[in-house]
Amino acid sequence: MEKLWQTIVIAVLIFSVFPITATTACAFQSTITDAEGNACMGDDKSRKQTEQSALSDAKKNAVDKTATYIRSETKVEDFVLQKDIVEAYQNATVKVIQTIEKNWYKDPVSGDCCRTRIKAEVIPDEKAMEKAAKAKAVMDNPAAPLKIQLWTDKQAYQQGEKVRIYLKGNKPFYARVLYHDAAGRHIQLLPNPFRHDNYFNGGVIYEIPTGSDHFDLEVTPPFGQENIVMYAGTSPLGDISLETQGDVYRVVSAPKDLPLLTRGLKIQNKDHQKQVATSEFSEEKLSISTGK
Repeated sequence: MEKLWQTIVIAVLIFSVFPITATTACAFQSTITDAEGNACMGDDKSRKQTEQSALSDAKKNAVDKTATYIRSETKVEDFVLQKDIVEAYQNATVKVIQTIEKNWYKDPVSGDCCRTRIKAEVIPDEKAMEKAAKAKAVMDNPAAPLKIQLWTDKQAYQQGEKVRIYLKGNKPFYARVLYHDAAGRHIQLLPNPFRHDNYFNGGVIYEIPTGSDHFDLEVTPPFGQENIVMYAGTSPLGDISLETQGDVYRVVSAPKDLPLLTRGLKIQNKDHQKQVATSEFSEEKLSISTGK
């Protein structure tokens, strides 16, 4: 793998890549939003308990806001399917991505109160979404929650063969495609130094490498299990630290930080409305392998 980070004369990047199989793909859907929560001390709460109550209120409001968003945005013809999707978000769990603000203030009636504002990831009921994701009405409908597909051109590769990666979404989305090799190295295939645009139209199949990409994906040793990961969102993705390495980017950010950094979406208000916007998010992963 000595040539992994080198671009040869004909602008071809050589490194190991691996095929998807039916048992090695996994998907993750969620929604990311800002939410605020409030709580007051009264006579029965400490400051810490009040802060925890404010956080719980913010999480509840994040779920409520997301359920309202999904209800308004999801327009599939199958009423039962639409109901299942909405209920999946109503039964969601919440992860705090960032505490944006936490302030104490005096309420004329309730006394000392805490206000907490968070950026939250609202994760719908997994089983319900897995069931919904298999429906044709979700896979191809731009009015359904964001659903991303990631696959390769065949199931098995041998040394010297070249791999093609494909991606598709049911609605317009922003994406980042990363490759993690068996040696522990992380590179970003897309966007790259020669293909900057990471905005894609829904319903269109995109290929890597192609167009302005200056590399091919050719299978070379060492062989083993590796990963291709795609992050996608309806808003621009959060930034990660990168370093130009030939025709791709080397990922500088620690691997454990990548999911959180990417989820730092640059959420914008829809149609310049005053309410806090919500953004759909999807993560797709292929665990793949090669041999001689």
